[in-house]
Amino acid sequence: MNGASMLRVDDARLRIDGLALPDAPPMSSPDESTPPPPPQPEASDNPLAMPIQFMRGVGPQRAELLAKLNVKTVEDLLLYAPRDVLDFSDVRDATTLEADLLQTVRGKVVDVGFKSTRNGTMTAVLIQSGNDFVRGVWFNQHWMFRKFQHGQLVLFSGKPKRKEARWEFSNPHTQWLSIDAEDEDATAMRVVLPRYGLTEGLKMPELRRITRAAVEDFGHLIPDCLPPDVIEKWKLTTMTAALRGLHIPESRAEYELARRRLIFEDLLEFQLAVALRRRIWRDERAAPKLPTTQKIDARIRRLFPFQFTAGQNQAVQDLARDLGSGQAMHRLLQADVGAGKTAIAIYGMLVAVANDHQAVLMAPTELLASQHWQTVERALSESRVKRALLTGNLTAAQRRETLAQIASGEVQLIVGTQAIIQEGVRFKNLGLAVIDEQHKFGVGQRAHFSSGEHKPHVLVMTATPIPRSLCLTQFGDLDLTVVSDQPPGRQPVKTYRVHNAPLRQRNWKFIRERLTEGRQVYIVCPRVGEAADESPTLFDDEISTGGATGADELLGSSEEVFRQLSDGELKDFKVGLVHGRMDRQQKADVMEAFRSGEVQALVSTTVIEVGVDVPNATVIVIQQAERFGLSQLHQLRGRVGRGRYQGYCFLFSDASAPEVVKRLTALEQYTDGFQIAEADFELRGPGDVLGVRQHGALPLKVADLLRDQKLVEETREVAFELVRSGEFDGPHFAALKQQVLDRFGLLMELSRTG
Repeated sequence: MNGASMLRVDDARLRIDGLALPDAPPMSSPDESTPPPPPQPEASDNPLAMPIQFMRGVGPQRAELLAKLNVKTVEDLLLYAPRDVLDFSDVRDATTLEADLLQTVRGKVVDVGFKSTRNGTMTAVLIQSGNDFVRGVWFNQHWMFRKFQHGQLVLFSGKPKRKEARWEFSNPHTQWLSIDAEDEDATAMRVVLPRYGLTEGLKMPELRRITRAAVEDFGHLIPDCLPPDVIEKWKLTTMTAALRGLHIPESRAEYELARRRLIFEDLLEFQLAVALRRRIWRDERAAPKLPTTQKIDARIRRLFPFQFTAGQNQAVQDLARDLGSGQAMHRLLQADVGAGKTAIAIYGMLVAVANDHQAVLMAPTELLASQHWQTVERALSESRVKRALLTGNLTAAQRRETLAQIASGEVQLIVGTQAIIQEGVRFKNLGLAVIDEQHKFGVGQRAHFSSGEHKPHVLVMTATPIPRSLCLTQFGDLDLTVVSDQPPGRQPVKTYRVHNAPLRQRNWKFIRERLTEGRQVYIVCPRVGEAADESPTLFDDEISTGGATGADELLGSSEEVFRQLSDGELKDFKVGLVHGRMDRQQKADVMEAFRSGEVQALVSTTVIEVGVDVPNATVIVIQQAERFGLSQLHQLRGRVGRGRYQGYCFLFSDASAPEVVKRLTALEQYTDGFQIAEADFELRGPGDVLGVRQHGALPLKVADLLRDQKLVEETREVAFELVRSGEFDGPHFAALKQQVLDRFGLLMELSRTG
């Protein structure tokens, strides 16, 4: 074999390995022009910051594709974690499985099922392995149903048991295989292969080779910010070993150990930043002491025509302790629908007023602010507390007068919208700021009250129960008070999914009977007008309705529903309409007519989602319920059953898509908002649980709040103890602290000293 032939063979081998050829003289004739040299990387003291295109085996075209995955430097590539691994270390067919031993079976999906049980839900998947069938089952993990399709090739890993003449895996670890030559022949290469998220034009074998080269060339350069004794104490692996185990694992156990190290450090750094922010708040945010004496407590409680529940009493104790401490309260009050959080807020505000300080309650919408105002007015009807409502609905003269009274201290208690934090609003001695539905405000808006001359106590509230792992991160710098019990006599709302015309007709008959008895009803629609006139609703691009719409089906437009009901099913009753496009006075007039009983049926959009309190309303109908998230449906359901009468919620939906059925079935099963929040979190992720898109709100590198809930709690405990003890400020953790400040200092407004 001559030299040219040998070079071509080497070239082929090197291409297979995904490596660039070493520099060599060009194989060209003397009269050919010399091609221009490839671009060279800019000089840098840090090879990890080198643009990815200059790494061997990459180049400009692949660099463009990797940039779509947010991989732009060598360091980005090293920290680009696989989604999973293909584990071929012990793959069997059904005939060779053994009971209660960890092993993997390979097969093709032939059936998928989902059903409700007495204790929750069960998803079952049947795969064919050789001539036998193997079943995988998942309990209370309803989201697994939509992950399987007929014909998919999958791996089930776990400890099987023999059940009903076939093998069954309970909650197996599942890997989905692409049916290509590489997966079929994987055992000839490596027994454990990483699987990465891809983009169009980038193939899995290419990314594996590039990443493997990065680990071999640069993996040792990633700094290890954790001291050796800490790594040993927390049973972690070193960063260098973690990168190799992540991208070039020899076994699943090695991969899992590596993955745990990166997730642990990712979450630990974030939780350390949260702990530092919390320490800064406590150390630097002195606030007025507002003690709660027995006399103050008794005078406030006399204003309410009911006894506080155990949950409300605990919340009041938390508030009283914080308000009297001299350190600024920074507390999240999380209450289920109807648990009475407004009464708790009023209690805290009256403690401030009793100590000669002002208090303010800010809500995200005028409707909710007006509802709070009416609650305050009822509670303080016999009180001498000077109070004011500050919204954009005031005339110029009313606004000037109100602002002057606030600035002088004449007005002691203020309820309003964002108008409260606009330019020109000055407080004389603000002692407590209460922010309702706080996730609907921006960070700057929430921080406004503590940015001026006065440093008040801050209480933020939400009626949307938040999953625990989200609380420990998104709201980790706040003390937490949870109120989950309901007032005595409050009955759980009975909820039903209505998915065909006969059921709808029966429901309308039931509703007319309730109206004849003197009760009232809400009919909630996902849209105001015609769909063509509006932007897509929140879930249009996510959820297929999966069912045809009959000619007699009421449309999702509130205006159309209002017309049809007024002339049809509810023609014998007074029907009202309220939506966000109406002007303030129109909305206020309609709501007052409904509250007084003049309007018996109210057609609306989600403007009535929170805060609306009409005890006589006992039925809510939600049109096209598939267009709403679980937590939002729970909020809407909470508008009824607020008095002594049984409440009913009817979810109208012809949708047959499995994910829709699962979501609506969960609402039929659960009445506790915290259970619903967890289910919603599992189905849709962290962002939409709070009603807003926040998928990018947490700057985590490899951690996932849903998947890694256990590590969220573990790292929080470690981080807060390190900061609380002062150990984190010592030289032993200097490198880790610098890393935390580099990552989160600007985002969380941490000083360089922490």
